[in-house]
Amino acid sequence: MRLVTYRANVEAEARLGALVSGVGGDLVLDLEVFGEEIGVPFPATMLEFIDLGPQAVALATQAIDEAEGLFPLGAATPLANVTLLAPIPRPRKNIFGIGLNYTEHVAESAKSLDTSAELPRQPVIFSKPPTSVVGPGEPIRHNANITQQLDWEVELAAIIGTRAKGVTRDNALAYVFGYTVCIDMSARDCRRAGQWIYSKGQDTFAPMGPVIVTADEIPDPQTLDLSLTVNGVTKQSSNTAFMLFKVDELIADISQGITLEPGDIIATGTPAGVGAGMDPQEWVWPGDTIVATVEKIGTLTHPIVKA
Repeated sequence: MRLVTYRANVEAEARLGALVSGVGGDLVLDLEVFGEEIGVPFPATMLEFIDLGPQAVALATQAIDEAEGLFPLGAATPLANVTLLAPIPRPRKNIFGIGLNYTEHVAESAKSLDTSAELPRQPVIFSKPPTSVVGPGEPIRHNANITQQLDWEVELAAIIGTRAKGVTRDNALAYVFGYTVCIDMSARDCRRAGQWIYSKGQDTFAPMGPVIVTADEIPDPQTLDLSLTVNGVTKQSSNTAFMLFKVDELIADISQGITLEPGDIIATGTPAGVGAGMDPQEWVWPGDTIVATVEKIGTLTHPIVKA
């Protein structure tokens, strides 16, 4: 199932929807409205839906399949007529970011960012605050008073579905609700004493979406192509198979010391091709456009604007 958070108009509240096919094109099915019509109490928001556990996905999928495209009046709206927001517009806590998680990115970072050329022996973890999240198409703000080195990173993000504490790698993927696309924007000249949160956590530095694809549709997250272009020029092109620490390893590692809760987000790292690794180095500026894609999930397109 492909889930979205959407707004029907500029004054409407954010709502939980499912992307479905209908006569004439894609539709956004409001799950709460749909549920009321069929006697199933689906919630109005993504986090509330995640809180219900895996059974909610199975129940909603079955109900949508049984409808066979005949949805109650007012429950479904053409995708073109709504605005998609970040699937989780306001995460409950910081996003878990993973640094240096692709071999070639480790090498390029060592050349340009003074990080170690040795492959990490454990996941390198940082965080991005909830205020960094923006939805599909929203502008990424470039504050020239803060940074002259704004960089891009396309990433697969895993959304936790059930509470995970001290889990093993063998069953770690059972704790995943679904997956989405994240762009980890980075102000390379804003690292402070080796700490990354100010560099990576500024407002608008975590574009996310356009959908969450539930885990049942992506049984193996290590087979996905991912890519990023700047102004139509390909900068990153790789596959999640090349992660140093796979999604199940990341969940197992983090959960040994930090309880992962429903709705938590793990941005799993980026492949080579970032601006800091170019020769000469490249950065994005107001007027540029970033397009990031992860196979089976979708594409994010974001303009860079002056803050």
